[in-house]
Amino acid sequence: MSIASMTADASVSAAERGWRALPASYAIPERRPTLVEAHEYCRNLAHSHYENFSVASWFLPKRLRQHFYNVYAYCRIADDLGDEVGDPEASLALFDQWEAELDRCYDGSPLHPVFVALAETVLEFEIPKHEFSDLLKAFRQDQTVMRYESFDDFLKYCRNSANPVGHLVLYLGGYRDAERQRLSDFTCTALQLTNSWQDVAEDFDKGRVYLPQEDLRRFGVREAVIAGRQSTPEFCELMRFQVKRTREWFRQGLPLVGLVHREVARDVELFSRGGMEILEAIEASGYDVLSHRPTLSTNRKLALVARAAWSRLV
Repeated sequence: MSIASMTADASVSAAERGWRALPASYAIPERRPTLVEAHEYCRNLAHSHYENFSVASWFLPKRLRQHFYNVYAYCRIADDLGDEVGDPEASLALFDQWEAELDRCYDGSPLHPVFVALAETVLEFEIPKHEFSDLLKAFRQDQTVMRYESFDDFLKYCRNSANPVGHLVLYLGGYRDAERQRLSDFTCTALQLTNSWQDVAEDFDKGRVYLPQEDLRRFGVREAVIAGRQSTPEFCELMRFQVKRTREWFRQGLPLVGLVHREVARDVELFSRGGMEILEAIEASGYDVLSHRPTLSTNRKLALVARAAWSRLV
């Protein structure tokens, strides 16, 4: 057997392990579904996996909802290929297959329902392929890079893990200019940072530390503190610093709300203010994100939705 054949067999084996760890519905089918079936697949996935997405989609005009479902379904499954498999080799093999389907989506011959639906979205809004493939770069990076030396290093990760999502939303809203994308990058990076500070303990259990190593040293925090779930004064000061820094990123992105039409602005504002509310929850916990995960109370979620709903009605 040739080396190339052995490598191919190993790749197939890794991919098979990966698909077995995921819902059967995620697998790439042998038969191409109809567009109606693909739409239903993406719609069901969006509504069954993320309650906040279902709420946000209520504020979207009907003509955009299916397109948002299609984009969300791509991001949801791609994320799960990395986080829900528990086998880096298998995840990397799955990402190769997922990217091959993305290529077929742009070539006009996809098999997976997500890409059958997404092809329509890509064509209508002229979305560049790199916005989707950049996300895969970040998901692959999560399988091999577990620490970031500097904040700038982590920001480079955010450029692929978070910022393309904002660009995709702007494309669906009819915007493709550099200035709006720049403002969107502030917001999306801030959301990624917020999620990382919120999930310090959970990410550590997966072997990842997103807190920059330079900041751990600066505040005198050892990883053993995170491992032991010890919210020491030094650790809390470190988190206070990260929350303050992240608020500034949100602040710089807020002008985007005034630069997009109302049907998109409501969702941008809802997610921005939701992220800032998470920072408030971290602050209210005394910056203790290790003993429990700071989240929004039901009342705070309802208040955010009510504010957006009132804006829609008036």
